[in-house]
Amino acid sequence: MRRTLLITSAVALAAAAASVGFTQTSNRSPQLDDATIVAIFDAANTADIETGTLAVQRAQRADVREYAEMLARDHKAVRQLGRDLAGKLNVTPTPPADSSSAVRHRTAMKQLRSVPAANFDRAFLEHEIAFHQAVIEAMNSTLLPAIQNGELKALVLKVVPAFDAHRLAAEHLLEKGSSK
Repeated sequence: MRRTLLITSAVALAAAAASVGFTQTSNRSPQLDDATIVAIFDAANTADIETGTLAVQRAQRADVREYAEMLARDHKAVRQLGRDLAGKLNVTPTPPADSSSAVRHRTAMKQLRSVPAANFDRAFLEHEIAFHQAVIEAMNSTLLPAIQNGELKALVLKVVPAFDAHRLAAEHLLEKGSSK
């Protein structure tokens, strides 16, 4: 069950790129503009707000609940920064037409909700490691190179280290739980 959840989570939310449906069926890459990137950024933050909120309710360990609270708080703040910037720039977030991120996120949430309480912390932390790693890779390889607006690029560059810090914190908590 744990291995299945990890694999499904990694596949379901494999980056902003994968989580927004950047599956390539041809040799052409998806067309990204700033409005689409803002929507992707918003969706990635919203997804982690939701998984963090779920973990606040379900986590067994206090340190995992604290991590989940931090995730929800941090991602709400970053999502708001993105929304404020979109308003300032008069950009309407426009999700990619072929996005399957909502379905993939619902699947991941359903699976996390179904994990037995005794296994939830591990499943959640594994999910967060895979999610943050995938988002970092997508931001660096796909989103940042496509951003046209300097302020949007600066915002994304500013938050990449926070995504990495979240991934590292999840890895630390997972290791800590395994050593008990």
